[in-house]
Amino acid sequence: MSNFFAINSVVVFVTLILLIILSIVTWSIALFKTWKQFQAKKLDKEFIERFWAAREWAEAQKVAQEGQGDFARLAQAGFAEIKTLGEVQQDLKHMGKPHDVLERQLVQQLQNIQRRHERGQAELATIGSTSPFVGLFGTVWGIMHALQDIGKSGSASLDVVAGPIGEALIATAIGIAVALPAVLAYNFFLRRLKVHVTDLENFAHDFMRLAQKHDYKL
Repeated sequence: MSNFFAINSVVVFVTLILLIILSIVTWSIALFKTWKQFQAKKLDKEFIERFWAAREWAEAQKVAQEGQGDFARLAQAGFAEIKTLGEVQQDLKHMGKPHDVLERQLVQQLQNIQRRHERGQAELATIGSTSPFVGLFGTVWGIMHALQDIGKSGSASLDVVAGPIGEALIATAIGIAVALPAVLAYNFFLRRLKVHVTDLENFAHDFMRLAQKHDYKL
């Protein structure tokens, strides 16, 4: 830690501070998304069990109204659209076959859910792709600064060169250390999101099947 504060170049020091901030942001996003996904998974599991345990279509609607989580939001959007289909609608939004109108509403709701879960993904991807270059910039600048000092001193012995160059290389090492967790977290959450969206799509197809069986009525 004392070596960190002993870095002579202001630019390298600021670069390291920036990398530390990016690391804090990465871990904050990762921990927050993990906590939110844990909560969402619990709510989704409870809703799915209650929804498929319903014996009647009206009972399933009641479960959807009381439910929470992504699957509940999808079901709520579906039942709301079915209720609208039962009324006389003259606007362009509800023109077409009931199947197509309901499918469009479910797809839109699914896309909204997906966009909400994508929050923080862009930040992780950006940190993962730029941190090594930020560290490399600090290293290059540090080496330039070190070479200038060596030139002024007129000595190029190993003990004179090794210290400043070693300090400059710290920036690249920290940049890589910051990028790795960001990339791993991004890939992890991206994979989880793809699986979750697939499960939502399957539920939407099942909901469409049940709605068609009940003639798109409540």
